[in-house]
Amino acid sequence: MKKYEELKVGVLALQGAFREHRLMLERLGCSVVEVRLPRHLEGLDGMVIPGGESTAIGKLMVEWKLLEPIREMAQGGFPLWGTCAGMIMMARRITERERVMEQHRLGLLDATVVRNAFGRQRESFEADIEVKGFDAPFHAIFIRAPFISEYGPELEVLATVDSNPVFVRQGNLLGSSFHPELTDDVRIHSYFLDMIRSGGM
Repeated sequence: MKKYEELKVGVLALQGAFREHRLMLERLGCSVVEVRLPRHLEGLDGMVIPGGESTAIGKLMVEWKLLEPIREMAQGGFPLWGTCAGMIMMARRITERERVMEQHRLGLLDATVVRNAFGRQRESFEADIEVKGFDAPFHAIFIRAPFISEYGPELEVLATVDSNPVFVRQGNLLGSSFHPELTDDVRIHSYFLDMIRSGGM
């Protein structure tokens, strides 16, 4: 297993599954910072926005004055990965049941993300998905998961479910609608850390 001792990675720790991401990153050897205040962003090499409830995460990011600093850092090339609600937060456009959602967001990914796209909690599911560059399928866990319905030319689709993008990259930005932190498979986290090592390119 690759080790990433030289990296200092933040996990937004306002709401959602941040502890699981922290444990996975620590397993890979990273130094991990739970980000709750703007000062926690100092010295980070990259950051994860976990799953949870996107509306609540957005409100808390505004309340704790994190939304604008994180947006500015990401626009400057800072590697950022959003999982599930985190991917929703990163989108420029958010919809649910064909209704545009006017909620706080970072607005970074040139994509429309559909909230609860596969259904509510009882429609949560697991699936083996083919990921670009992986030599074996990844067992993905989808919980009230979104997917991407539209996207711009700079966004690269890395995995789909029923032709719907569920794992994407746009330069220094990574988005997944599933929860790799709830599995024992470190490959998605390693992908993000390799992305950081390469300067987000």
